[in-house]
Amino acid sequence: MNAFVLAGGQSTRMGRDKALLEIDGRPLVQHLLDTVRGSGLTPKICGSRPDLAQFAGVVPDNFARSGPLGGIEAALAASDSDLNLFVPVDLPRLPSEFLRWLMARAERSQAVATIPRYAGRHHPLCAVYSRRLLSGLQSSLAAGKFKVMVAIRESAAALSEPIDEFDVESVAASGPSDWPFELRLRDWFRNVNTPSDYDGLLATARPQRAKPGRARDPTAGAKSRHPIS
Repeated sequence: MNAFVLAGGQSTRMGRDKALLEIDGRPLVQHLLDTVRGSGLTPKICGSRPDLAQFAGVVPDNFARSGPLGGIEAALAASDSDLNLFVPVDLPRLPSEFLRWLMARAERSQAVATIPRYAGRHHPLCAVYSRRLLSGLQSSLAAGKFKVMVAIRESAAALSEPIDEFDVESVAASGPSDWPFELRLRDWFRNVNTPSDYDGLLATARPQRAKPGRARDPTAGAKSRHPIS
């Protein structure tokens, strides 16, 4: 499986380059690259951003000004793997443990798309996608359709293949043995889109990460002493 950090956005709501904002002494792009590396993969950066080549290899967009969908298409076109992990540059508290779990789920199901939901909201930029979607995504981009969930669903439907969409809260409550219980879900999916988001994140202490391979607490889940939201 290959991995990519989506960092080609315009950062219009932030007013300055999100990828280079510092949190805990490191730029956001470095946070996400390190998170992916912690999952066991060597990531590349998606986006026409040669200035980010100091952090990792960069895959430029094939469709200009097409948003994150353009980054996903370019990554799938450049990948030599069927399944590919994607994470956005603005989720600095996303744990490597969750990415390992997400990858394992995608490898078991072999779905064309494995997409988490949190608090009823899909997170299609933090997902695993198959190269089988590539042709459909290219058609969407060529037609000027840039919404990620719409393009993914249409591409999967054209292949007559299902999408694995799952609620993170429900999985956490069921207490799977490889789940990172000590991390709060609302921190995982806390985007940094605006100056107030950034200020709020700077004001919080970095949460403690669960240790890989930790045995499951049989009381973990919705009623665990570790809150899930």
